[in-house]
Amino acid sequence: MDKLRVAHIMAGAANGGAELFYERLCIAQHEQGLNILSIIRHNPDRLELLKSKGLLPKELSFGGRIDFITKRKMKKMLKDFCPRVAVAWMSRAANFMPVGDWVSVGRLGGFYDLRYYKNCDHLVGNTKGIVKWLLEQGWPEHRAHYVPNFARDFPNVIPQRPHYIPENAPFLLAMGRLHTNKGFDTLIKAIPYIKDAHLLIAGEGDQRDSLQCLANSLGVADRVHMPGWVTDISHILSECDVFVCSSRHEPLGNIVLEAFAATKPVAALASQGPSELIDDGENGLLSPLEDENLLAQSIQKLLDLPEFAQKIAQAGRQKFEQEFSKETVLQQWYNFLSKVEKA
Repeated sequence: MDKLRVAHIMAGAANGGAELFYERLCIAQHEQGLNILSIIRHNPDRLELLKSKGLLPKELSFGGRIDFITKRKMKKMLKDFCPRVAVAWMSRAANFMPVGDWVSVGRLGGFYDLRYYKNCDHLVGNTKGIVKWLLEQGWPEHRAHYVPNFARDFPNVIPQRPHYIPENAPFLLAMGRLHTNKGFDTLIKAIPYIKDAHLLIAGEGDQRDSLQCLANSLGVADRVHMPGWVTDISHILSECDVFVCSSRHEPLGNIVLEAFAATKPVAALASQGPSELIDDGENGLLSPLEDENLLAQSIQKLLDLPEFAQKIAQAGRQKFEQEFSKETVLQQWYNFLSKVEKA
């Protein structure tokens, strides 16, 4: 395999789906044999993680409009490294992307303002819906590409039920930032309609107080658990009865892919990403946005019909293996990078 030289540039937050996949892809491509330069916004945890996997990451500030130092330093880093392809992850990184002797790629995990991608030769969307949207915005078809995320697999994981969830209670799991886009308010509103179920929301964010107040007002605070970010989700994901994605805005839904990988039945609201991933009634159940009653009915159906739930879960696992496994997606990334660096 050719030793492609690729720079990946991430100016995102400490946590988030794109940031976590950035780490996984940089590490996986390094292990694959590519020569990877990782440029990140100052973040000691991300820095140490990438270093521990054999990478030599560089840090920059990625400040506001008057931050001229970051762009100058990044250009020097890239010129010193001599990448054949430089990939900017999301808008802030793309806005700082300098022009140079490399192919510039913008990687989008959402429907972002394309003005930030003016220096990009190609754009990559991690869903077909994003690529369709790029073409609708007038982006040239030969410069718009679909390359999905791969999800973590969970082989040989020992299921582990948190001590605060009763042993015989139906166990629902949701993950993500406690943000209005994630629709956890709709999910909490569904809990009174789901018999005896306990919900764990693994995540943190500025909606914590309002979500806690909502659970209190509905009388389900004893059945809604928000422990914050969970470092290793694999054990509780392997233990849950139903995984729920309640997002009202979700361009992809890495969390859905991880539930597929763990062979868990998924109930989701029909936002963009889950609607692309889930064939309703085949590998998951979809409910209309903002409809807690129908969401509750979908979850209850999966709890009441274990054979149906297992069939749904197995179909999700099959989709993961065919389209979103690490090996499949790494090959797609390699094919894409090889194609554009020779164009």
